[in-house]
Amino acid sequence: MKTLLDALQEGRLIELPDNNKSRALEYLAALIEAIPDIGVEEGITENVLAREKAHNTGIGLGWGCPHARSRHDGEVVCAVGWSPQGIDYGAPDGAPVHLMVMYFVPETQKNAYLKEISSLAKAIKTQPALQDLKSLTDLGEVRHALLDAISIALESTAPEAKARMIQLEAKHAEVQEIVEELPQEVASSLKPLSIVVIPGLRPIVLCQDGDLVGTLEFHEHLAAQLAGQGRAEHQGLHVLVRSQASYQPDRLVYDCLAFRAKKPAPATQS
Repeated sequence: MKTLLDALQEGRLIELPDNNKSRALEYLAALIEAIPDIGVEEGITENVLAREKAHNTGIGLGWGCPHARSRHDGEVVCAVGWSPQGIDYGAPDGAPVHLMVMYFVPETQKNAYLKEISSLAKAIKTQPALQDLKSLTDLGEVRHALLDAISIALESTAPEAKARMIQLEAKHAEVQEIVEELPQEVASSLKPLSIVVIPGLRPIVLCQDGDLVGTLEFHEHLAAQLAGQGRAEHQGLHVLVRSQASYQPDRLVYDCLAFRAKKPAPATQS
């Protein structure tokens, strides 16, 4: 499960902005193509779509595991997409897919990929939390469910992988402490989102809430605040960074939580 742990640590767990299967596949493929040392020349998007037409990669219980192969050397990598509503995937059990784990598999890493996908399938079959994906309400819950699965799979593996997982959990715990200090009515309205920062362009906000997207994409100092403070505020909307990942060329993707500050009640005249 090392590949899945890498994806979580490097910010490749995102909420899918589209519930159309083909577009969701294209979006995850683009995330993998943006990883340094891979690039679009690998033709990952075309590879994944062609394989999906030939063989449906839904494995049941709300999971889909598409993959692309490469003749080049390198490591197995993956990207994970979460769909709250579920995607009509054509899976064998007919259930909508809520989690898509897309793998990039170099020719020399077939065995590593088979070991990884076998461990994931075993975790799904044995852990109820990975079978009830409809109950997950935000990326934080998705991440914790995946970390629990990885923790069980790593019980007999190297301490280095365990240490990285603990560090990742600690980063999210810092944000969780802030969340827990918020009033209940504010904490219950937290919204997950991803923010893509590209030099010279307005940040791109990926979220199911259209009003939130419109507010943040016109915030002139959004990128600077996220980079310098790990949070941002604009027109009563607060954004907290949970993790970030770097992509080529010079792009950043922030995994965030957002909430609106409660407006103070108007003063009453005596």
